[in-house]
Amino acid sequence: MSSATDWRTPRLFLMLMAVALPLGYATWNALLNNFAIEMAAFDGGDIGLLQSIREVPGFLAFTAVFLLAVVSEQRLALLSIALLGGAVAVTGLFATTTGLLITTFIMSVGFHYLETLKQSLSLQWLSKNEAPAVLGQLISVAALTSLISYGVVWVLLEVFDAGYTVVYATSGLACLALMIFMAVAFPTFEAPNPQRKQLILRRRYGLYYALTFLAGARRQIFMVFASFLLVQRFDYSASAIAALYLINHGVSWLVAPTIGRWVGRFGERRILVIEYVGLIAVFLGYAIVNSGALAATLFVVDHIFFAMAIAQKTYFQKIADPGDIAGTAGVNFTINHIAAVVIPASFGLIWLAAPEWVFILGAMMATISLLLALCVPDEPTQDTPIRAWWRRVTPARAT
Repeated sequence: MSSATDWRTPRLFLMLMAVALPLGYATWNALLNNFAIEMAAFDGGDIGLLQSIREVPGFLAFTAVFLLAVVSEQRLALLSIALLGGAVAVTGLFATTTGLLITTFIMSVGFHYLETLKQSLSLQWLSKNEAPAVLGQLISVAALTSLISYGVVWVLLEVFDAGYTVVYATSGLACLALMIFMAVAFPTFEAPNPQRKQLILRRRYGLYYALTFLAGARRQIFMVFASFLLVQRFDYSASAIAALYLINHGVSWLVAPTIGRWVGRFGERRILVIEYVGLIAVFLGYAIVNSGALAATLFVVDHIFFAMAIAQKTYFQKIADPGDIAGTAGVNFTINHIAAVVIPASFGLIWLAAPEWVFILGAMMATISLLLALCVPDEPTQDTPIRAWWRRVTPARAT
């Protein structure tokens, strides 16, 4: 490759994938509730149905592997960006219940396939030594893109008095333009290892599956109930919640690269232990907090721990057969989204009786995650995917 084209690297392609995800989704999410209520006359039941529809493609993310029999992962990633950007671009034109449900489903298919493929390609294209730092950089890039997207939405709405149709179209078309640039500018990159075009479920990945499921449950508690706590108990306004999300993305932009370097330096088990000990404290804090300012602080700290999920990904990269990564990525997202189907409804009933128990149960799940994290070896390998921490290891006797 000539020096004029040296910039066209797999790492830059991954960075642009990280930009595409929030470029489309952040705008869609920021406008959703207002658009649905003001333009599509949604009620609570409609919003619940829409959110369920949005989660279905995440639960079915494993189907991406079947498409890999006819299209490469890189091209499927570009098609996913096209679905995401295209659906967001036309959302404002379909201000009806049926129209919004259809555009949401298409958007979600693109979003979840793209998220699945980004994880798969990252673990294939990046070496085990560089993966932790680069994954931290990808989180930072996505957070910065979200910040810029929210800022553009605010300017369009407040300064230019733009309508929903214009704001959605601006975001979606920007996403489509990025996809066209990526398709034209980048060559097809070959994965170091051929991938099996089938679903992969292996017994030795069991610890990774368990950590993935519990991570999905923890995400739902944060997304659904932590913000609900701020609104219901402490009367946070919509603008205050939006400000907190801006703070969260700003903090992620700053700290995610550092966390990635820590994973590479200190190892996956230590970082996961720190994450889960911190989550236990955060969830118990949610359960007993009486101060709105302290609750907001917990909300920001809670979000920081999401960046530590890098350790889960690099743990899998180290224990996986190199040909299993694509076939496992979709399975991983499906396992992660099992909680998205179960947690909101079931924990919502618990909330009606005793809100603090939602977070106490979250602390219990974080405790289980902590015990599982102790099973991660110091140096995970394909031959040593799990460490029996409860067994006393006796040093070998000198010969």
